[in-house]
Amino acid sequence: MVKFYTTNGISAALDDLVKNAHKQLFLISPYLQISKNLRSLIKEADRQALIDIKVVCRKDTNWPPDDISFLQNLENAKIKSIEGLHAKIYLNESTAIITSMNLYLHSQQNNKEVGLIFDAIEDKEIYDQIFKEVTRLIEDAEKIQYKVTIEKEQPVKAKQETTKEKPSAKPAPKSDNKIGYCIRCHAEMALNPAKPLCSKCYPIWAKYSDESYPEKYCHICGKESKQSFGKPVCYSCYKKLYK
Repeated sequence: MVKFYTTNGISAALDDLVKNAHKQLFLISPYLQISKNLRSLIKEADRQALIDIKVVCRKDTNWPPDDISFLQNLENAKIKSIEGLHAKIYLNESTAIITSMNLYLHSQQNNKEVGLIFDAIEDKEIYDQIFKEVTRLIEDAEKIQYKVTIEKEQPVKAKQETTKEKPSAKPAPKSDNKIGYCIRCHAEMALNPAKPLCSKCYPIWAKYSDESYPEKYCHICGKESKQSFGKPVCYSCYKKLYK
């Protein structure tokens, strides 16, 4: 029998869907910001050797490097992208969820969401239609091509050889820039991605210490961006720093 839920119910149902997946787990969401609890459940599902995990997100968006890296490091997961994706569908072998809620922590905690839950046996006809559409989306999507890696610093050699460098089309990011921005109030502060909140905002954040709590600005460039204490740098600045 079809069940209707709002935000908290959908979040709980999604946790149960991942927890109870034993053969397949398909997560279709335009945007990603995977909570720590959901990561833990997905990782536990991945430990089951026979499970088929597929994640499809929207192509024309900035994927959070931490989330993509987490998914790419799973043993049984494939991460793909597709243009114009707006559907949010979560499915395992026994349950399907169609909802307004993205696989996004901010949506789970702050938005007013709704969703319908279908049982693979009791609602077989509708479940089969959902499964067919999810399969089509997965087949049409393209595999995400890049791997998120952070290179370790190499030790400085005592004697450096002088070589002629080829001109680079893209200038390297400046390493002497010491000015950063508070990710909550945009105040200028010392550049330190490990502590991206100013002295006024940090004590407020420290009351709960939620590293996934959504903030407003990139710590490096200061532009408006959906960041958090755990991910204080926008994708563009991240690429310049670590690529």
